[in-house]
Amino acid sequence: MKIKNVYLLLCFLGTIIPYASFSPWLITNGLNLPLLVNQISSSAVASFGWLDVLLSAAALFVMIYTDSHKRKVQYWWLIIIGTITVGVSLGLPLYLYLREISKTE
Repeated sequence: MKIKNVYLLLCFLGTIIPYASFSPWLITNGLNLPLLVNQISSSAVASFGWLDVLLSAAALFVMIYTDSHKRKVQYWWLIIIGTITVGVSLGLPLYLYLREISKTE
């Protein structure tokens, strides 16, 4: 299996698995942002997980911006959208996929 296909598979899994966990909460509570923030900060473990993801996303944004310009990766802005709407679990493999296909063009 080519590495670009592995990255695509990780994009798929990185979208499906987190949303499979989050969708029931979203169906039950809707876009109740105060409740979401309350539950995110309800325990040290929950806060740890969310802060880790936020800092990872910030690092990913910096890497994407600098690396995509250096390597001439097209559509790098899709990673920003993917990371904001899904998370780093989509953003990172999507960037690696786009970087991989930009090598072959």
